[in-house]
Amino acid sequence: MALVRDIVHAAYSKWVPVIGREPSPMKADYDQALRKHQFTLLSLGAEVVGLIETSLEQDHLWIENVCVLPAQQGKGVGKTLLHHAEQMAQRAGRYETRLLTNAAFEANIALYERLGYVITEREPYMGGVTVYMCKRLTLAL
Repeated sequence: MALVRDIVHAAYSKWVPVIGREPSPMKADYDQALRKHQFTLLSLGAEVVGLIETSLEQDHLWIENVCVLPAQQGKGVGKTLLHHAEQMAQRAGRYETRLLTNAAFEANIALYERLGYVITEREPYMGGVTVYMCKRLTLAL
């Protein structure tokens, strides 16, 4: 659990000055999250460099959190984790993955869009805007 919390804090700390507060994942209760959600950790050699937190819903796979250590960002780790989630969804017979992010996290939104995610909704949240995104999937044969 400490490892998960450490990765999340390292990955999201760059956003604190952008939005003027800690992003919600930095304040999450990971004792509870580890009981409720599936976590997949990605290692390069002996170092865990990123993680994705998901939950299987009735009609989609929800991506609660995807984060990568700062030194590994821009190297395809996030893309690999998102692809893994899409494969999980397909294996479970789900046609869609969904996630949300802060509108101020423009680099994240750009990555999601490059990978085929589309914005489905925007809503005000804590002085900012939450952006909801989804990606339609084809079922694996």
